[in-house]
Amino acid sequence: MTESLKPDAGRAMTRRSVALWEAAGAAFIVVAGSALHFVFEWSGGWRPIAWLAAVNESTWEHFKLGFWPGLLFAGVEYPFLKDRVGNFWAGKAAGLWTMPVLIGIVFYGYKAVLGRHFLWADIMLFVVAVAAGQAVSCRILTAPPLKPVWRRLAAAGLILLILAFALATYLPLDVFLFVDPRNGRTGIF
Repeated sequence: MTESLKPDAGRAMTRRSVALWEAAGAAFIVVAGSALHFVFEWSGGWRPIAWLAAVNESTWEHFKLGFWPGLLFAGVEYPFLKDRVGNFWAGKAAGLWTMPVLIGIVFYGYKAVLGRHFLWADIMLFVVAVAAGQAVSCRILTAPPLKPVWRRLAAAGLILLILAFALATYLPLDVFLFVDPRNGRTGIF
């Protein structure tokens, strides 16, 4: 049954199981995303890996640190959960959208209020945004079936994110999200 949680006595167990998967996903995303912060540098600036790893200190590049590990973890958990939950890809899309949106709003919000950013706050924000994304995903995974239009919109949103994160490092826009605050440049340099 892929449209909603199984309606039997195993429903509570399925909810716990999904919550455990999403918590494990949060831990994986935080660790893998933290490592991705350095992969481009460790590779010696190898351009073909730039779609995956942060290539500068722009906000956009930091958004990728949650997205790619989150998408990878979704691929890992899919075979285990696809028959136990509904709305799998809708839940994953919503969670993957939650992370960068929350990071962007809170980062620019606290920076506007305080006049600067703090590394410790940025790290904590990343952890909180990942946890929030996984919580949103869990809620949608265990919810009643979504209407087909919402599932199609979620799929389109996920495809949009994949394309944006894969291409925008190579073709950055000239907007604040893409600007490295250290030198005012965008993209790979």
